[in-house]
Amino acid sequence: MKKSAVLLLIIFVLGVVSQSAHAHCQIPCGIYDDHARVQSMLEDAATIEKSVKLIAELSVKSDAQSKNQLIRWVMNKEKHAQNIISIISDYFLTQRVKPVQKDYTERLIKHHAVIIAAMKAKQNTDIKYAKNLKKCVKALLSYYPERKKNKEKLDVKR
Repeated sequence: MKKSAVLLLIIFVLGVVSQSAHAHCQIPCGIYDDHARVQSMLEDAATIEKSVKLIAELSVKSDAQSKNQLIRWVMNKEKHAQNIISIISDYFLTQRVKPVQKDYTERLIKHHAVIIAAMKAKQNTDIKYAKNLKKCVKALLSYYPERKKNKEKLDVKR
């Protein structure tokens, strides 16, 4: 095999591995902490809320440093909203929300509401969108309560 072909294969494998690891995971590893995922999304939502507040403060300033920080907070808001969308899409909708669940339609609606709220938080700087996102994420907590069993399972696997 030529060196260039081997290099391309390595790059491809590394790309696949890094994408799969980010989604945690689409192989049956058995290590799941759904509550931790929801808590992570709540942290993202809190960061979005803080970003929106700082964007409003910085947008009235005209000095270079404020403009620089404004751009950084906008990018931060975008990143955290996208994190939420990815967790819902790549983790919950692919692995945790299943057609055999009695409340499947309700779960779909609530998970979809988080995606829509995150999208709107990305598109807007009104604090109401950030607050709605947090509310939508909190609505998932009843499906994914913290369980002592999950903590023990993670400790054993480490």
